[in-house]
Amino acid sequence: MAPKPHSHRLRVGRHSEARRIYLVTAITKHRRPLFHSLSAARCLIRVMHKEHYLGRADTLAFVVMPDHFHWLLELTGTAELSRVMQAVKSVVAHHLGGTVWQDGFHDHALRHEENLLKAARYVVANPLRAGLVTRLGDYPHWDAIWL
Repeated sequence: MAPKPHSHRLRVGRHSEARRIYLVTAITKHRRPLFHSLSAARCLIRVMHKEHYLGRADTLAFVVMPDHFHWLLELTGTAELSRVMQAVKSVVAHHLGGTVWQDGFHDHALRHEENLLKAARYVVANPLRAGLVTRLGDYPHWDAIWL
């Protein structure tokens, strides 16, 4: 197995704060397009939504791309970002069987002055930028609380 020269750096300086808004990205192992499958994409979406019912994270916007997802979320309660992501990735891997994810995830804590709506637009516009669709309404695996 080849070494992962930068995966340890994904955790450097990571700190979770309740009520903080984060933009997170997780990528499939070897960038396999697992979420081209409707059932796989819907599985991931159900698991993300379950975090709300468990009192750990509120979804503000998300998009599930064929080989990764972006999730704009607000941590709730005493949840820690790493544990939320670990739970989501673990449950999805269990349901889909086998190794699904690359190690770690990328996160960005939004500062108060950052434009939340701009971040949400960035998230949901991913299928357009990737050339998967010419109209966002034609892509089935996204949502935002503002729409």
